Amino acid sequence: MSIRIRRVYEPPEPDDGTRVLVDRLWPRGLSKEAAHVDEWPKALTPSTELRRWYHAGEGSYEEFAGRYEAELAAPEAAELLEQVRAWAAKGPVTLLTAAKTPQESHAAVLARLLG
Repeated sequence: MSIRIRRVYEPPEPDDGTRVLVDRLWPRGLSKEAAHVDEWPKALTPSTELRRWYHAGEGSYEEFAGRYEAELAAPEAAELLEQVRAWAAKGPVTLLTAAKTPQESHAAVLARLLG
C-alpha cells in the first residue's frame, strides 16, 4: 500500500495515483483544473474548531494529532478511512494539502493511520 503526502500546489506527477484533497477548505488561488483532485472527502478533514485551535497556536502538534485521531473515530470518518485504504490497495494514493509543512499537518496523521 502506497500512501504519500504532497502539497496541492505542486504539479501532479504520473505516480501520484488517486489524488485526495484532505483539507476542509479549497486551496487559495488554485483552480480545480490545476489541482487535478480525484477525491475530496471533507468528513476526513479536521473540524473547523480543531483547525482554528491549532492554527491559533494554542496547542502542540502532538495534542492536535491526538484530538484529530479522536475525530477520525467518528463513524463517517472511519468509513472514509476504509475507503482510502481500499483505494490504496489498488494503487498509489497521494494525500494533498495546502499546509506549508505537510509532515507536521493533519495529512501526516492520516498517512500514519492509513499505513
